[in-house]
Amino acid sequence: MMIGTILGDRYELLEKIGEGGMAIVYKARCHKLNRFDAVKILKKEFVSDSDLVDKFKKEATAIANLSDNNIVNIFDVGSQGDINYIVMEYVKGKTLKEVIKEDGRLPYDKVLDYGIQISKALDCAHRNNIIHRDIKPQNILVTEEGVLKVTDFGIAKSPDSATITNSKKILGSAHYFSPEQAKGAYIDARTDIYSLGIVLYEMVTGRVPFDAESPVSVALKHIQEAPIPPKQIVQNIPESLNKLILNAIEKEPAKRYKTAKDMMNDLIKIQKNPDSQMQYANIDNGFTRIMDPVNQALLQEELEKDKTIIEDNDEDEEEEEYKDEDHKKKAGITKKSKKIIIISLMAVLAISLGLLSAYLIDRSSLTTKKNKEVTVPQILNLTKEEAKKVLESNKLKMEVAGTEKSDKEEGTIIDSNPKEGETAKEGDVVKVIISGGKSSVNVPDLKDIDIKSAKDMIESYELEVGSIDSDFSDTVSKDNVIKQDPAPDKQVEKGTKINLVVSKGPKVVLIGVPNVMSANINDAENALKSSKLAVNKSTEETTDKGKDQKVFYQSIEAGTKVEAGSTINIKYYVYKEPEKLNVGELVGKTISEAQGRANSLGVKLNIGGFAAEDKITALDVTSVLPGGTVTVTAAEKPKKPEKPEKPEKPVEPVEPVEPGEKPKP
Repeated sequence: MMIGTILGDRYELLEKIGEGGMAIVYKARCHKLNRFDAVKILKKEFVSDSDLVDKFKKEATAIANLSDNNIVNIFDVGSQGDINYIVMEYVKGKTLKEVIKEDGRLPYDKVLDYGIQISKALDCAHRNNIIHRDIKPQNILVTEEGVLKVTDFGIAKSPDSATITNSKKILGSAHYFSPEQAKGAYIDARTDIYSLGIVLYEMVTGRVPFDAESPVSVALKHIQEAPIPPKQIVQNIPESLNKLILNAIEKEPAKRYKTAKDMMNDLIKIQKNPDSQMQYANIDNGFTRIMDPVNQALLQEELEKDKTIIEDNDEDEEEEEYKDEDHKKKAGITKKSKKIIIISLMAVLAISLGLLSAYLIDRSSLTTKKNKEVTVPQILNLTKEEAKKVLESNKLKMEVAGTEKSDKEEGTIIDSNPKEGETAKEGDVVKVIISGGKSSVNVPDLKDIDIKSAKDMIESYELEVGSIDSDFSDTVSKDNVIKQDPAPDKQVEKGTKINLVVSKGPKVVLIGVPNVMSANINDAENALKSSKLAVNKSTEETTDKGKDQKVFYQSIEAGTKVEAGSTINIKYYVYKEPEKLNVGELVGKTISEAQGRANSLGVKLNIGGFAAEDKITALDVTSVLPGGTVTVTAAEKPKKPEKPEKPEKPVEPVEPVEPGEKPKP
């Protein structure tokens, strides 16, 4: 049992909070930083796989370098005995899977918000050469504030590391992994884009596009079957979001979004305007490509590889036919008869095409004999009327095949078939394309979007970034767009420059700090707030009633200039009545002893006329406040009896003596 285990003399495992195919996650307390962390421990059965353990540690270290608010932070990696663990940010909330289960399906505006956050996380990972490979709702955490955190990079890889083909293991979750993962082929960042597309599909519809009884069956559906468009299941979602999801889950990687950033930009575009027109430039548009000739031996080898699957499919079909044999006989259709019908139809079609080709070739040869060859004259950049006259003068006819937006002047010829200088026959029709003028687009709403994302959106709309000015704003965050010109939703030509004003944040205003020393706390707080300053208060007790609620400290001296919104720390007194002192212990002590004790307690003694050696017998109070006076009563110490006084000798009178005479004895 792992609960209670302390890893690295620091992380105490408190409770199990999750489990995946490769690891178990515990809530833990970090005793060093006194916080909760999440500790992910590789399961015991994988400990003996040294390559997997090494991969577990190295990739966790790589992910620790990713810095994005939508990726769970990695704090530490370590091992203890046979325990290999990763310490990461503890996120209080639910998994996206739990949210989907609770809500059934999510409103499309929330889907867009969540999709933007996930694609932002993937963009960060991909820019750092990390491919997640296991994007699914179970690996996406939703905080109580609605912030998404992508986690569990346990099977992530770098594009230049060994592929899952080389490892001979197909890692990932069947309902969400890409066709190339199912095949064990080379993967890149577009694998994560496919998985994100499946997650968006599930958020919108409440279910995954491909489901079956076994993972193998699900994998085959990813490879072979087309998904039901989300809009057929939930009709109130925008067509733009429907197309975005279908593009993300294209079978061929080349037809998907090239980067997570491209996908994020389109999600932002739809968020701003659900009626946005999505243009997927990365879809194969039929351009001619130079390809190596097909090697017959390799082709045969591939067919042999697929033989088992084909045979399995045939067996399934035969089983179905066996179960419903009676019905098929009644209908007069069997597998064999189907093949005969198809072969017959193909033969008829081939003969018909042959006859038609012969007819057309014959007709063409007849026409060639009748009509003379002419060269198509120069008609580009001419108006429709001018081009028509020029062609007719050369015995050619003109037909407008359509109009296209272009940089050429509206109403002029921009293309033709046959083209200028090519050979045609007299009477032939030259089809022309007329310029419809420059393409126009709706200007996106860029307000309150960070400047980097705004530039990306401008480019994605085939517009150009114009001048960028800056200004202070109390309502728009720093580095976000305050204004734009042209205004949002205005129709402009492609290539139009969009001028922006970017926020520098609130304007810095310097304010003199008022003097609040000795002021009542309420008055002091009001004075600071009225000066647009923040207040942080703390108290200190006093037994002096005169100091109660008076400020005795402010962190910034009065008169100092500070920015508006700065915090001033202040301290004020709170009166607390002192506890009375017990002076009952003075009874029985001499006045001298009591005087010494009273001095140590901070109490005065009123001893009246008692002597130092007199013993105290009573007090007027048994408890008194510090500094108070206690009147004592004492028993006088008995006095020694006094000795009687000796009687004085009588004084004999002295006779007067004349001057010069000696007194008589």
